[in-house]
Amino acid sequence: MKALNRTLFAAYLFILLWLVLFKFSYDPISIIRNYQGRSLNLIPFALTHRGEMIANILAFVPFGVMLGVNFKRAAFGRKIAFIFAFSLAVEIIQFAAAIGVPDITDIIMNTLGGFIGLATYAALRKHINDRYLDSSIFAAGTLILLMILYLRIFVFMVRY
Repeated sequence: MKALNRTLFAAYLFILLWLVLFKFSYDPISIIRNYQGRSLNLIPFALTHRGEMIANILAFVPFGVMLGVNFKRAAFGRKIAFIFAFSLAVEIIQFAAAIGVPDITDIIMNTLGGFIGLATYAALRKHINDRYLDSSIFAAGTLILLMILYLRIFVFMVRY
């Protein structure tokens, strides 16, 4: 089960990067080539809409849950630091590649989402058997990832 959970986590990270960096585009090279605007927002909550902040939180809740499932022995603070570092790295990549708008609010909201996921997993672990909880998370996570891929491929055909 450990290998399956790690595989699910890797698939989630791939899809998360595909979402954040390329907005689910099938042609990431054209996004990099055609998006020439480079800007940076270092003022928290200045240019971000509430819906975007909620979306960032929701996108990173599974990150916290999956970290909890896969790295039970790591300290809570280290897991939060990893989520923060991952989010920061993604924003740096956006700036370096001139795709999207790196925003400090995104880092804050992403880290908050990861924190919520970690805290939820830790709370559930106190009341539910680890094996059952992890199996349930794996099943739900797999279904959600398949649903996201299905929706992207067959329903929401984004054109750039």
